[in-house]
Amino acid sequence: MLHCPCCSFTISNMSDFYPLISVIIPTLNERDSLPLSVAAISGAGEIIIADGGSDDGTHEWVQAQPTLHLVDAVRGRGNQLAAGAKAATGEILLFLHADCVLPPGALALIRRTLADERIAGGCFSVCFAETDSLSLAATSWAINLHSRLTRTATGDQAIFVRRGAYQKAGGFPDWPLFEDVRFIEKLRRLGKFAVLPNTITISARRWQTLGAARTNTLMICLWIGYRLGISPAALKRRFVDVRHTPKGALP
Repeated sequence: MLHCPCCSFTISNMSDFYPLISVIIPTLNERDSLPLSVAAISGAGEIIIADGGSDDGTHEWVQAQPTLHLVDAVRGRGNQLAAGAKAATGEILLFLHADCVLPPGALALIRRTLADERIAGGCFSVCFAETDSLSLAATSWAINLHSRLTRTATGDQAIFVRRGAYQKAGGFPDWPLFEDVRFIEKLRRLGKFAVLPNTITISARRWQTLGAARTNTLMICLWIGYRLGISPAALKRRFVDVRHTPKGALP
């Protein structure tokens, strides 16, 4: 236990604060979602926003926040994640989507999980912010079951990894889709991948825009296409990411 003589603050477990976690958030027109996501990680040692050219005020909002580090990156999630990781100084990297909110105590939980040297990285389970839909409840259940069975995840699940393992795995590929899945495939060669039962709250805006049934069908088809070896660039032409549609662009 460590007690600060200058105040009444006592740290009972130093592992809850060290090693340093760098939180990397790729953004493209996320002015409405980003503040809530950032507020949930206010205790992080380093928060890096890797922006892909926002024109909705995201860039300006980030610049006005003294606790955020803005990195301008080539548009594309793989590029932006890689740019954020390159700028990071933490021993642990946490990749978080701008419309996802981590649960209380998430950073300490990540540190405790990675204290096991056998674990190379991990992710959270998911729940939707919108709780009044049976179809969304079924979707989150299916996502979590798939992650537990396959030991994989998508970026919505807040992937975390030791810096050394990230570098050995080669980082995220410059892909428009499935860059997160490919990274985890390589990461799992280095150690175990932990799927935590604690839930990160994600937005259902994609499912609400296209409809749950249509969205889930589309994602299953994309996943099958990826497993069959169809290039992510070709698959991207069939995929509309409503979260990252620039202003003025057609959906």
